[in-house]
Amino acid sequence: MTAESEADAMYLMRKMLGYLPQNNMEDPPFSPNGDDPLRTDESLDSIIPEDPGKPYDVKEVIHRVVDSGEFYEIQEAFAQNIVIGFARLGGRSVGLVANQPQVLAGVLDIDASEKAARFIRFCDSFNIPVVTFVDVPGFMPGTLQEHGGIIRSGAKLLHAYCEATVPKVTVVLRKAYGGAYIVMSSKHLRGDVNLAWPSAEIAVMGPDGAVSIVMRKEMEKADDPALRKKELISEYREKFATPYVAAERGYLDDIIEPNETRPRLINALEMLKNKRDTNPLKKHGNIPL
Repeated sequence: MTAESEADAMYLMRKMLGYLPQNNMEDPPFSPNGDDPLRTDESLDSIIPEDPGKPYDVKEVIHRVVDSGEFYEIQEAFAQNIVIGFARLGGRSVGLVANQPQVLAGVLDIDASEKAARFIRFCDSFNIPVVTFVDVPGFMPGTLQEHGGIIRSGAKLLHAYCEATVPKVTVVLRKAYGGAYIVMSSKHLRGDVNLAWPSAEIAVMGPDGAVSIVMRKEMEKADDPALRKKELISEYREKFATPYVAAERGYLDDIIEPNETRPRLINALEMLKNKRDTNPLKKHGNIPL
C-alpha cells in the first residue's frame, strides 16, 4: 500500500488489520453490519457486455456484491490485470481475487500469477476464505513471458490454490479458457463451491481460435469461408462455450443469475464456516520456486 502521509499510512494499516485475526489459530473477525445478506442487485444482470470482446471493470462487480460496497484493494498499481484485496460478505472477512478485463483482457502473466499466488498463501495462513471472480481468456503468449518463466509462475498460482485449506468459492463471470481456467480455483483444484453466471464461457479455448484450428478444412471447402467461419463460431459458442456443459459434468455446482451473487456467496460461506481440511501428511510441499 502507499500513503500520502504517516497518519494516512497508520489509518490504512489499522483498516487492513481489521480484516485479520490476532494469530493463525483464530478465525477472522466477524463484523456484523446493516447490509442485508439477502440483498440482490439487478444492475449486475447487465454489467457484462453482449460483445464478448468488450471489457468491463470487475471492481464494479466486487463493490456491488460485498458488504456496504467496501473493498480494501492490495497492490493496486502492480499487475493490474488481476485484482486482490479484502472485503466482508455477511460480516465475514474474505480475500478476493479477480481477473480484470479492463487490463490486458484479464490474461494471466508472470506478475499477475505471482501477485495472486502470494495473496492466496497469505489468506490461507490466517484462515481467511478466498472468493474468486473469473474472467480469464488464457495465459499471456509471447517469447518474453516464456523466457521469464510463465509456466513456473502459473504453477505457483496453481500450487497456492491446491494447497489452500480455507473455504474456496468461485464465480465464473465470463471467459474461462484452457489452463488459465484450471488454475483460477476451479473444481479440479479442490474448489468447495463453484458457481457461474449464464454469460460464462468455459472451454479449452475461445470460439475463434478453436474454429480456426479444428474446422480449418471445412472453412477452406466453403464457397464463402468468412461467412462459414462466423456460422461455425456461433455453433461452437452455443454447444461448448456455455456453463451448462461444465455443469453437466460436475465442474460447477450451480448456474446463478448475476443479481443473486451476493446472497449465494454468503450462503456458501455460511455452509463452509466449519470447514476442516488437511493436506497429505508430509514435511512440507515443494512450491515451484
